[in-house]
Amino acid sequence: MGKHIFHFIPGLFQVPEHAELGWILGCLTSIPRLQHFPQWKVKNTSQLNEGTAGLFTYPVLQAADILLYKSTHVPVGEDQVLHLELTQDLARRFNKKYGDFFPVPKTILTETKKVRSLRDPTAKMSKSDPQKWATVSVTDCPEEILLKFRKAITDFTSEVTYDPDCRPGVSNLVTIHSAITGLSTEEVVRQSTGVDTAHYKTVVAEAVIEKLAPIRSEFEKLREDGAYLEKVLQAGAETAKTLAAPVYQEVKRLVGFH
Repeated sequence: MGKHIFHFIPGLFQVPEHAELGWILGCLTSIPRLQHFPQWKVKNTSQLNEGTAGLFTYPVLQAADILLYKSTHVPVGEDQVLHLELTQDLARRFNKKYGDFFPVPKTILTETKKVRSLRDPTAKMSKSDPQKWATVSVTDCPEEILLKFRKAITDFTSEVTYDPDCRPGVSNLVTIHSAITGLSTEEVVRQSTGVDTAHYKTVVAEAVIEKLAPIRSEFEKLREDGAYLEKVLQAGAETAKTLAAPVYQEVKRLVGFH
C-alpha cells in the first residue's frame, strides 16, 4: 500500500459516513479509555462535570475521520498524539475482529513545539479559551495581536532565555518567535541578546503580525465571496463522499450490517 497522508477536505461535515463509522468504532472503545484524555478532563472540570457526550466521544469521531479514508500517515502536534494512538488502537481492534482492513496510521510529528496560552503558559493556546487575551487568532487585527503579546505573562527577569521549566512564559514567546521565523530557539535567543522581555514582546508581536498579514488578507477576501465558499464546500463534500462511501459500505459488510 502506498503512502496516504491524511488531509482536511472542505465539506467533510456533510458526509454522514463519518458519524456512522464513529458509532461503530465507539462500540470498540471503552469508557475508561476516553476518560483519560486530558482535553476531556480539563473541559469537563471547567463545565462543572457537565461535559457533553459529544465532547466525550469526540476522539472516536476523529479516529473515524482518519480511518474512513484509509490514511497511512497523519501530521499531528504534541497535543494530538493521544488521539492518534486511539486511532491506531481502534484500527488494530477492528482488524483483529473483522479481518485486516484499516491501515494502522503512523504519526508525523510537527517540528514546532506546543504553543501555549499567553495568559497561562502552563496550558496550551486554545481557541476555546474564555480569556480573550490568551489566544492569537488568524483573524485578529495588528492592534489586537500587539496588545495580546504586551499582556503576555512572563516573569520578573528581563533577559530573554529559553528554559520552559523555569521560565515558561518567556520560553513560550521564544517558541512562537522560532515557529514564525523558522529560526531555532537557540538562534532566536542569540539574536535577542540585550533585549529586555518588555521590548521582546513587541518584537514577537510584530513578527506574528507580518506572518499573518497575507493570510488574514486572503481570509477577508474569501469571506466576502460567499458563492465561491459554497462552491468549494460542495465540491469538497462530493469528493469526500466519493472516497468515503465505498470504504464505509465495506465496513458495513464486514460488521454484518448487510
